[in-house]
Amino acid sequence: MAINEPRILVVGCGALGSRIASDLSHDSQVFGLKRNIKTLPANVGPVKADLQDPASLAGTLPENLDAVIYCLTPNSYDDAGYEAAFVTGLGHLMGALQTANQSLKRLLFVSSTGVYQQDDDSWVDESSPTEPHRFSGRRLLEGEQLALRGPWPATVIRYSGIYGSTRRRFLQSVLDGKIAPPSPGPYTNRIHEEDAAAAAAHLIRRALAGQPLENCYLGSDSAPVRIDAIVEWIRHQVHCERPDEDARSQRRAGSKRCSNQRLRDSGFKFRYPGYKEGYGALIEAL
Repeated sequence: MAINEPRILVVGCGALGSRIASDLSHDSQVFGLKRNIKTLPANVGPVKADLQDPASLAGTLPENLDAVIYCLTPNSYDDAGYEAAFVTGLGHLMGALQTANQSLKRLLFVSSTGVYQQDDDSWVDESSPTEPHRFSGRRLLEGEQLALRGPWPATVIRYSGIYGSTRRRFLQSVLDGKIAPPSPGPYTNRIHEEDAAAAAAHLIRRALAGQPLENCYLGSDSAPVRIDAIVEWIRHQVHCERPDEDARSQRRAGSKRCSNQRLRDSGFKFRYPGYKEGYGALIEAL
């Protein structure tokens, strides 16, 4: 460990948070905060605490932090779960950081493109209206605003659907004939989990290097695609079962195309710039 290595706290080391922490651990001293520290990656310092219990945060946060990445997964996928994860938990953490007089160079809040409700196939970017109908999007927006109003420079990264070797549910559903989308179907946006982690690490490194950072970025690949088109493409790459009678239509709320121009303008380069590269690698590994 170098003497002047940045000190970074990743709050919520689930699948994505652990990847981010592992990436940053190559050139930073990284800590991971979660209730079960046994699952933390190697080279990540354990911080055992419960964000719903402010007392557990008192005196447990590492000193002299340079950056914090807030990357939570709700304990339950209802309104109470989202409020606890993205609003209450963040408030408790920010209170503990302020009590400890932490002078962060950047707070990165991991959000979702679920904050957009557009359903007209239009392009959206960081300046597009956010008027979510679902409680999940509304709670994420609350968390974003809480982070951005805090005493430290803050940035939000809004990820589209994350997929990869540990997130194969959609691919497996196509392989098993469980999806039969309409044609033309709505637009879908996604990002490979390796690129999702790399994007967050990239933004933090920029901030710690004193380079300019916007307050919001869209974390999505460069190839928005209609759901039926991606299903058809996968079926042409590998044997898939014929869709059964009760296969899901996979119709989700909204149809939009997410622009990643701002993220690419920051210097980030995608390993998997589109679904063909990402799912192609997953299919090759089968």
